[in-house]
Amino acid sequence: MTLSKAKVENGVLQAQRRILASLRNRTFFSLAELNEAIVEETKKLNERPMTGINKSRYDLFMEIDKPALRPLPEERYAVTAWKKAKVHIDYHVDVMKTYYSVPYTLIGQHVDISYTSSMIEIFHRGARVASHMRVNKSGAFVTDKLHMPHSHRQYLEWTPERIKSWGEKIGSSTRMLMEAIMEHREHPEHGYRSCLGLIRLAKLYPPERVEQACQRALDLQAYNYKSVKALLERGLEKMSAEVKQKIIPLHSNVRGRSYYGEVDHD
Repeated sequence: MTLSKAKVENGVLQAQRRILASLRNRTFFSLAELNEAIVEETKKLNERPMTGINKSRYDLFMEIDKPALRPLPEERYAVTAWKKAKVHIDYHVDVMKTYYSVPYTLIGQHVDISYTSSMIEIFHRGARVASHMRVNKSGAFVTDKLHMPHSHRQYLEWTPERIKSWGEKIGSSTRMLMEAIMEHREHPEHGYRSCLGLIRLAKLYPPERVEQACQRALDLQAYNYKSVKALLERGLEKMSAEVKQKIIPLHSNVRGRSYYGEVDHD
């Protein structure tokens, strides 16, 4: 360990003496000119015979190191991150708020996901089951049609019909909103998360309020879970048909009147 440190320190010393010292009195007018001079002095240092062995660093590299070198990988090294996930009923997994498909037969199964700046790869029990080009768009769905159930849909536990049936238990407006959510997606399964979000809201709020909020969302053509949640949080689900035309559009940055009533003005 001490020997390795000594070699490193000697290398720094040689660079100071043979490269920096040689250039200390020269004036450079561009970074490119400076780099060119450094390359030249480095070459002189590497070709300079070393005391005791009468061979240069370049000679030793050609004799020992170069024959042992292997070709560089064909693909550039990519930093890879890993995560575990459970496949959702819409047969997609969440990677940084973007959803990527896997074969529908893996619904409910746990998978391992590796992702780089450009690729998503999904593994189940060590075997790769899906790969996608990465999409940096929050909320987007990336779906391989080969992963979709198609004619085997009747064997799935969750179907659009079953989801709408759950919505009917809350109310007809909830069912209609769920239907609209799925109709406004490229594939109905892309709307499952929003629909299940509505079902969860019915556990947090009285079903009557959720039903009213769903009706208001239909009136506003806001076919998503977040709009219904915002209506309930702000108590806007009971607004009249006349008032709804005048309200500020729903948005997470719109705090509402109650926010300013809580501000300490002292």
